[in-house]
Amino acid sequence: MGADPVAEMSGGRPIGVAIVDDHPVVVDGVRAWLATEPLLTVLATGDDPDEVLRAAPDADVVLLDLRLHGRMALGKLAELSAAGRRVVVYSEHTDPETMLAALDAGAVAFLAKHEGREHCVATVLAAASDRPYVPPALAGAMVGDPRPDRPVLSDKEREALLLWFQSMSKASVARRMRISEHTVKQYVDRARIKYTRAGRPAATKAALLARAIEDGLIRPEEIGIYRSQARYDRPTP
Repeated sequence: MGADPVAEMSGGRPIGVAIVDDHPVVVDGVRAWLATEPLLTVLATGDDPDEVLRAAPDADVVLLDLRLHGRMALGKLAELSAAGRRVVVYSEHTDPETMLAALDAGAVAFLAKHEGREHCVATVLAAASDRPYVPPALAGAMVGDPRPDRPVLSDKEREALLLWFQSMSKASVARRMRISEHTVKQYVDRARIKYTRAGRPAATKAALLARAIEDGLIRPEEIGIYRSQARYDRPTP
């Protein structure tokens, strides 16, 4: 078994998590789930994102309930994402429109509240190391949706996206494809432009992955979405 990329990313220290939810029983449950993973530690909890992050300014991942005090928190999600926070949305609202809206606002992942400990832990670990992880609810909502505005990607664009989604850096993708890193960036940018022209922009990596799965351009199994031990999978050099 290879070295743990999450531990390497954190320098061996625990991954700090901040939980924002206005239901104490949910907070207690998630805290208990995360406590089963030695790499994770909960730094602060509460029902106000600003107060929680003042208490835990160095949190690596923010687990955010999308509905706080009866109001959708998409604006706060966008604000946190723009500030560089890795935000995992944790919500009972699992319609495809809400999921995509959250990803478009900058969430690195979307986790349904009915999904269990395994997916919660795996999603947080993946987010901490900037790895893609799409839990079953999101995958199920995205796969095979036939849309007339589905972009057409070239074989090279699709290959570059797939390798990038598998957590390779653009430099690693370039080496694998025997092309320049600049060309890899062009392939990724072209895909984004095609989605923008189709009226379905994908500004973040998570949103672009969601669009590609939604349109059947990338299959979930191609990026190991359902692997519960995702943290042991290392990018191929």
